[in-house]
Amino acid sequence: MFCGLFFDKICNYRIGGNMSGHSKWSSIKHKKGALDAKRGKIFTKLIREITVASRDGGGDPDTNPRLRLALLNARSANMPKDTSERAIKKGTGELASDTYIETTYEGYGPGGTAVLVEVLTDNKNRTVSELRRAFSKFGGNLGETGCVSWIFNKKGKFEVPIKSIDEDSLIDLSLDFGADDVVCDGEVFLVLTEVDKFEEVRKGLEESNIDFKNAEISMIPSNSVKVEGKPAEHMLKMLDLLDDCDDVQKVYSNFDIDDSVIEALI
Repeated sequence: MFCGLFFDKICNYRIGGNMSGHSKWSSIKHKKGALDAKRGKIFTKLIREITVASRDGGGDPDTNPRLRLALLNARSANMPKDTSERAIKKGTGELASDTYIETTYEGYGPGGTAVLVEVLTDNKNRTVSELRRAFSKFGGNLGETGCVSWIFNKKGKFEVPIKSIDEDSLIDLSLDFGADDVVCDGEVFLVLTEVDKFEEVRKGLEESNIDFKNAEISMIPSNSVKVEGKPAEHMLKMLDLLDDCDDVQKVYSNFDIDDSVIEALI
């Protein structure tokens, strides 16, 4: 489990096991340009998040942290500003919009991995059907509520490129900002924080001109499952199929697949 304000200067330290999984899969896909072809789907997911964030917390990002984060991620994805503004107006009722339901599904992926799927949908029956198809096609299955969620901890997460700052400086600054941990994960440092400290850490990083490429509230697994061979291939194909679903916002899993395997399969 997470061990609080503990900062290990050794770069390969991991909290509660593997920190890679889905985030590393996404990073490798991005590096290889595989996500560029899905830009339309990425925008669809961001638009829904902005719309729901505005609906639930108002259209002012200064007073709505969830909206502020959604707009930050929209800018990182190079979404046009007018697209974001229309999504806000849909959320506040100034423009017509579908009614989205926010929920999470749980299940088991190939190799006995735990999988959480966060969705925003206007048709739960359609969504469940698509999720069940994705899971079953590759040897997984949807489970009951609570079957795997206990494995995950909700944390704020910032990805800071390793080349942009040395580890000791980032650790010292992040501790001052209120972060819990800094973890080296491939080409980025992950700055992890409690959810209620997310905004404080975000402001600290920005005011210190520390470049971070991604910021999110994430579900971090407390343990990992090594997956190799055919199950590893099926796991990545299942993730692709889930990501292709417009209703799916985020997918989290505790799989541990070697980078070389991911590189070869993407």
